[in-house]
Amino acid sequence: FSGASAMATRAQFENSNEVGVFSKLTNGYCLVAVGGSENFYSVFESELADRIPVIHTSIAGTRIIGRLCVGNSKGLLVPNTTTDQELLHLRNSLPDQVVVQRVEERLSALGNCIACNDYIGLVHTDLDRETEEIVADVLGVEVFRQTIAGNVLVGSYCALSNKGGLVHPRTSVEDQDELASLLQVPLVAGTINRGSDVIGAGIVVNDWSAVCGLDTTSTELGVVESIFKLRDAQPSAIVTEMRASLLDSMQT
Repeated sequence: FSGASAMATRAQFENSNEVGVFSKLTNGYCLVAVGGSENFYSVFESELADRIPVIHTSIAGTRIIGRLCVGNSKGLLVPNTTTDQELLHLRNSLPDQVVVQRVEERLSALGNCIACNDYIGLVHTDLDRETEEIVADVLGVEVFRQTIAGNVLVGSYCALSNKGGLVHPRTSVEDQDELASLLQVPLVAGTINRGSDVIGAGIVVNDWSAVCGLDTTSTELGVVESIFKLRDAQPSAIVTEMRASLLDSMQT
């Protein structure tokens, strides 16, 4: 790996801050939606291209790829509406060790219904038993049926890496503790894109980089860099960051 410092950056996809809708980032590969601007692609390519492939693709003929698929460094699951051509393109472009599989699942926005890192998967409480087994097999994770702050769309309301996790701002302390012990990583409840609680749509993250929507404030960015241990920030730095911004706002 190159010695580039880990950090979080901001980007926009055609005036949308929902970068997690139009891209999917793991430790093994990055998918970006076709038809974005050069600016959007260059953010990912400058951050990632020397380590992992950045693949331009559509899924089911759409650009909302981040909400339709779910994956980690071991595998990628796509909905059954994915075309043969798209599947072939993904299989040819992804590293050999990544297993790509189409899933017959009623809840076809897999990215909204499943959240995972390389070890643990959280899934929608109504997901098919068969899909749960595929998630465990293909992604090589231990699967738990969970909600986040009472929401069944676990993929929409959290962002996970192998180092930490950001969850919906209304997640109770008890829920955070339970999720953190399942995931075995530190969690923090927070927002993205200047107060949005749809975390999964506003940020993509892996173990050394994160891309957030352009509206993300410096405080939110500080929390992201700290909880995901980008720039080697320690979790206690969050508090310092928040205090500093609080003082700033009080002084203005």
